[in-house]
Amino acid sequence: MNKNNLMIGSLCALGCEVLYGMSYIFTKQATQSASALSLLGWRFLLAFIVMNVLALMGIIKIRLKGKNLKPLLLVALFSPVIYFIGETFGISSTTASESGVFLACIPVASLITSTLILKKKPSKLQVAGILITLAGVILTVLAVGAASSLSITGYTFLMMAVISYALYCAFVDRAEQYTGAEITYMMLVAGAIVFVILAVAEGLVKGNLDQVAVLPFYNTGFLIAVLYQGIGCSVLAFFLSNVAIAKIGVNRTSSFIGVATVVSIIAGALLLKESFTLWQIVGAVVIIIGVYAANAKMVSV
Repeated sequence: MNKNNLMIGSLCALGCEVLYGMSYIFTKQATQSASALSLLGWRFLLAFIVMNVLALMGIIKIRLKGKNLKPLLLVALFSPVIYFIGETFGISSTTASESGVFLACIPVASLITSTLILKKKPSKLQVAGILITLAGVILTVLAVGAASSLSITGYTFLMMAVISYALYCAFVDRAEQYTGAEITYMMLVAGAIVFVILAVAEGLVKGNLDQVAVLPFYNTGFLIAVLYQGIGCSVLAFFLSNVAIAKIGVNRTSSFIGVATVVSIIAGALLLKESFTLWQIVGAVVIIIGVYAANAKMVSV
């Protein structure tokens, strides 16, 4: 591996995780003035439109005609459908720093599903990493409980997000006959259909569908959140991740995932003025150590 590839790949992986880490802040702010379903509906609708424009311009290639779509639909069920319901409602019910730390368990959960579903037995170091990360999560949750009231609802949604994303990773591993662009495109199709329908249904029930339909046009904060998440996370981060994987490989790219947690913690404290106790910092450090330990062997490959 030459130095140019290493530098470009590392910067792309870093940029991808920074985008994901900052997304927690935008979700938290947007859901203070609008419902989570409104945010999801607009986010995936925008991402779907952007992906189609990119496909029409020939920037990405989508060839699904004649292919069996069932594996892709299974992938899309776990992410974005179940995952983003869990993530969005979880973030709106907890602090940005809590959410970031909790979602840092995704690589560990993915390791477990890989063992159970793909029959890939983890090493002793990976098992140690899992236990360390879980200890960090427990420490962080207890630290938050000592400082304020526990959000059982928020933690439940975040756990649902962690498990669904881990299952998504396992089934993506089985979808080898599809390109990354094709998998992402189907995920955005599913997300747009499901979340737009849910947002419309919610609007009809609450009697504010007309407000939801024009929400980004009069709510600047909501518009910024939709643009950031729709284009920044659902489109740009995807391309950065692809470049990183092409330059430095999947294993090295995955070693950067803890960056999103650190970014969410710092952004939550600096931008949202959220309190972050010493024990929460210790918990975050323990989680990052655990995630690193679980991936240490892969990073060295």
